[in-house]
Amino acid sequence: MPPSWPPVDAEHVLVSGTTMAAIEQELFASGLPVEALMEKAALAVSRRLLARPGQDRHDGLLVLVGPGHNGGDGLVVAREWHLAGGRVRIWCPFERRRPLTDAHLRHARWLGIPLLEDAPAPADPALWVDALFGIGQHRPAGVAIEALLHDRQGQRPGALVAIDVPTGLDADDGELLGTVAATASTTYCIGLIKRGLVQDAALRWVGRLERVCLGWPPALLGQPPGDHLLGLSAADRSSAPWPVSDPAAGKYERGRLLVLAGSRRFRGAAHLALAGATASGCGSLRAAPPRQIAPQLWQIHPHVVLEPGLGATPAGGLALGDLGEGWLNRLDAVLLGPGLGGLGNAGVPVAAAIEARERRRWQELGAFEGLLVLDADGLNRLAAMGTGWLQARRGPTWITPHEGEFRRLFPDLAPLPRPEAALAAARRSGACVLLKGARSVVATPDGRRWQLLSACPDAARAGLGDVLAGYAAGRGAMALAAAGLAPVRGSSADGAWLAAAVLDHALAGLHCRELNGVGGVTPLAVAEALSQREPGTG
Repeated sequence: MPPSWPPVDAEHVLVSGTTMAAIEQELFASGLPVEALMEKAALAVSRRLLARPGQDRHDGLLVLVGPGHNGGDGLVVAREWHLAGGRVRIWCPFERRRPLTDAHLRHARWLGIPLLEDAPAPADPALWVDALFGIGQHRPAGVAIEALLHDRQGQRPGALVAIDVPTGLDADDGELLGTVAATASTTYCIGLIKRGLVQDAALRWVGRLERVCLGWPPALLGQPPGDHLLGLSAADRSSAPWPVSDPAAGKYERGRLLVLAGSRRFRGAAHLALAGATASGCGSLRAAPPRQIAPQLWQIHPHVVLEPGLGATPAGGLALGDLGEGWLNRLDAVLLGPGLGGLGNAGVPVAAAIEARERRRWQELGAFEGLLVLDADGLNRLAAMGTGWLQARRGPTWITPHEGEFRRLFPDLAPLPRPEAALAAARRSGACVLLKGARSVVATPDGRRWQLLSACPDAARAGLGDVLAGYAAGRGAMALAAAGLAPVRGSSADGAWLAAAVLDHALAGLHCRELNGVGGVTPLAVAEALSQREPGTG
């Protein structure tokens, strides 16, 4: 296995709450006092709060204190705010507390920090600091606390920050433990990022996620890279593992890609997929579009070689059976799926609707040694045939389902948390899996996983997936051509290339939002932004 990208370090490893607790116990067993770790963590959070833009320490803090060490962290924050001359109050609705937390509470009261006897009013003007439970929560916070947190967001939205994990969220999968969670404007995640905080279900509660570095000993993160979920951010783009083409390489040595996309109903899908592929820098692009759009396509993409236009199925989908013999010759990669259209009722393919000529084309794809990227209706056709087809593929395969498509492909895996579901699907199928979402996940059959730490929410619109599929396929074709031969199916390298393409696409969306606002994150704008990004730059 090649060196990990990105590195397995505290900046990138995403852990479960259980793993985080085990790491802390290992530190304590080594001789590090519990008090020292709490002080180090809470002082770091205190510095963040004191430096918070627009935060006047005289506006005041109200610290919600839990019974465990998360509550102790909050009490250290209250102490530091008080000693810095700020106004601070404490509310702790628990009679029993862990000894260290109880000691910090006694000291806070000795300092003269007010302790509220009753629950605070939801409209309280102070900034609330949620230090109720942290990673130790495994059940609902209770009706009274949930109601308070719900009303706080309704009456003072954005006026709460959380230490480590917002109350009411599972740190492992990001799901609600009860009916509601604390809605944080910022979550200060201590030590390592808890994987639950970057899952789609958690985003509305977590707000801005800031990791509070504690300087972990590298030995604590020394497990094999395949055991980790690694977070990807803009800083990782410069080290992405793209093979470099020979400076003297001609167009056919810089990636040869065939795009099968579009249909009578989804005519723009071929255009958008080709825009993404063009943005990749791929040297040779071919397309087999439907006959209805083939005459116009060359005017938009004059560099694309058009195969004979394909006919349509009775449901209006692209008739893959019309492809001629030798259609896979001299290719590094094939993209199959954007906007192909359905075969059966309601546009959803059924096995009986896949006619013999198309099945023969799928057999040829199975023997194809280059990269196959399956997206959208290509995945729906695969679901109709059965995912067992993937296991016999000779070349590497990337599949790019969103949640609904994943459920059709792997119904038994869909209920799992997204990182676990993607990994299980990759291992079962032998394909690299991109499970798309607000924070997309990439998994490989050899056990490596990546997840985006940020992305543009305004990129959730029609056509962006077509651009991503084209861009990823183009970059994959270039990588295979530069490497000189296709990697063994399921090898580690091809998964890293897919993850790098997904990161590029996410950063392009953020770039368009920054330049042009919400309305400017269009598919063609993202394709243009991708075309302007130099390899190996942030």
